[in-house]
Amino acid sequence: MIYTETKNIGNYRGINEHLDKAIDYLCTHPLDGIQAGHYEIDGKWVYMHVFDYETIPEEGAFFEAHRKYADIHMTVEGEEIVGVSDISRVTVKTFEEEKDLMEVKGTIEHYIKLLPGKALITLPEDAHMVKLASGSPSAVKKAVIKVYIG
Repeated sequence: MIYTETKNIGNYRGINEHLDKAIDYLCTHPLDGIQAGHYEIDGKWVYMHVFDYETIPEEGAFFEAHRKYADIHMTVEGEEIVGVSDISRVTVKTFEEEKDLMEVKGTIEHYIKLLPGKALITLPEDAHMVKLASGSPSAVKKAVIKVYIG
């Protein structure tokens, strides 16, 4: 897991070639005013989804992990909490290989407050629960860049 200011994300170049492409994209494409949808960056290797939603209580949230992709989470508007745990500390309930999506269960080890201007990179070893309300439910616009790690 990497939690940083989006203005400092360039410091993380060199970890993976696809992560470098995602970082280059973020450094040259401001997210202000972006609309919900799917954005191609580099085919199946790097792409972005932008969502509009209401945050929810932890009891109703989905706890997930991925084997092949890292996620770069950034709120464009609003704030949410993201729960993160090491994959070794959760149990896999289901895995959809085509979607690279594991549903997991377990206890959250860390709660990260995601605000505009911050980026949270969850790697394959990081199970994560998104859309968590920071207090009462609120509207969020969020970009998630999917980065192939292998």
